[in-house]
Amino acid sequence: MINDLCWNKEFAMGQVDNDDELLQELIAIFQDSSASDMAVLTQAVGKEDPVEAGSASHSIQGAAASLGLEAIRDIAVLIEKDCREGSLTVAREKLPQLATLLALLRRL
Repeated sequence: MINDLCWNKEFAMGQVDNDDELLQELIAIFQDSSASDMAVLTQAVGKEDPVEAGSASHSIQGAAASLGLEAIRDIAVLIEKDCREGSLTVAREKLPQLATLLALLRRL
């Protein structure tokens, strides 16, 4: 199931100069921040607010990209792009998948 994250650990280790302890700290920070961003994203979808949803998904995708969490990044990018066009269709469709991947991340 961890493979579902499409985690490029080699890339992530390169980002932290092969400091595994630092990487684990950054993942823990991302776990906390992404939980907050997911709450904002979910509320924004419920409020029909693509601007706020796009902002929350941008935050998730940026942090995920820096940690090599490619599946999370890819979904967040799709959501953000759709939100920029004023739509929440992709967010509604992909929110459950994004939530599942973020839950898998907690197992790292």
